[in-house]
Amino acid sequence: MRVGTARSAAVQWVGEHARPDPGFRGAYFSGSTVGLPDDAVLSPFSDVDVVVVTAAPVPPVGPGKFRFRGALLEVSHLPWEEFASADEVLSSYHLAGSFRRDTVIDDPTGRLRALGAEVSRRFAEPCWVRRRYLDAERRIGTRLAAFDVSAPFHAQVLSWLFPTGVTTHVLLAAALRNPTVRLRYRAAREVLDAYGQARLYPELLELLGCARLSARGTGRHLDELARTFDATAAVARTPFFFSGDLTAGARPVAIDGSRYLIERGDHREAVFWIIATFARCHTVLAADAPELHRARLPAFRAAVADLGITSTDDLLRRGQEVIAFLPGLRRTAERILASGPVGAIGPDGPVGPVGAVGAVGADITGTTG
Repeated sequence: MRVGTARSAAVQWVGEHARPDPGFRGAYFSGSTVGLPDDAVLSPFSDVDVVVVTAAPVPPVGPGKFRFRGALLEVSHLPWEEFASADEVLSSYHLAGSFRRDTVIDDPTGRLRALGAEVSRRFAEPCWVRRRYLDAERRIGTRLAAFDVSAPFHAQVLSWLFPTGVTTHVLLAAALRNPTVRLRYRAAREVLDAYGQARLYPELLELLGCARLSARGTGRHLDELARTFDATAAVARTPFFFSGDLTAGARPVAIDGSRYLIERGDHREAVFWIIATFARCHTVLAADAPELHRARLPAFRAAVADLGITSTDDLLRRGQEVIAFLPGLRRTAERILASGPVGAIGPDGPVGPVGAVGAVGADITGTTG
């Protein structure tokens, strides 16, 4: 499917299913399709990310990933107050990138397009770039500080894993790149290579614990995840904000996309999403199928053990290692910022020079968050 065809499906979905809601304030594209031309072929491992802006006091849980008119869409909701000013959007590393270009699908108030024009104009100014990568750095510390030692082990793993993965977003924000979710490590590696900072990449992998994992071992863990994933998709009832990532329709991204990475030699880059999906499956199974949760738990624990983690104490120690890494990470981000844009990064590496503000070429496949 072409990107333009998938976008057209998303526009139609917004008009039919989002706009009629009384709290609807607009919608825009986010994630990997931002920056891709309409005639580009959409990867079978990618979806089209749509953000619906709502005035509802509590934004509803989005439907997540689903098929509509043949396109795989992922719809999420954000509160209207997050878009109060251009300065707030420019300071947010997970929001600003979506407004570098005209990504607005529907804008009944006119605020989103006005914000987009302002954000696009100022996006690459060093003061805002610095605010965004410091925003990512703060998120690491805040989330690790909220680690709950009384939570179930799978929840503890998520509480460590996602802040650890945000180390890549610090670098991506500094380089004006999309802070992709699933492919964050591959994207960070490409940025570090482009800026002559490749020496840092092994340290990122060491923090995650996958620096010495083999492709065969990663493939075995993915096979076990596939079994857990299919079982979870069949029994899931309780809604979670990530429930849309654990459906049969999302399998091409969660399972097939990870297998593709392993087959192309990026097995270490596949680990983050394998573990994240594993832990999320167990969150659902613990709520909806406790016996199945217990039966599948050894496979999850084996995958995490290959990262050097078998206990809460291991997770706490690894969290402190991430905190200790942050000063050096910030120095690298500063060097990237000082160097200025060196080229757009696509799925296979640098693809050309960066032009005017906001013209950063094709983003890495994935969603922001």
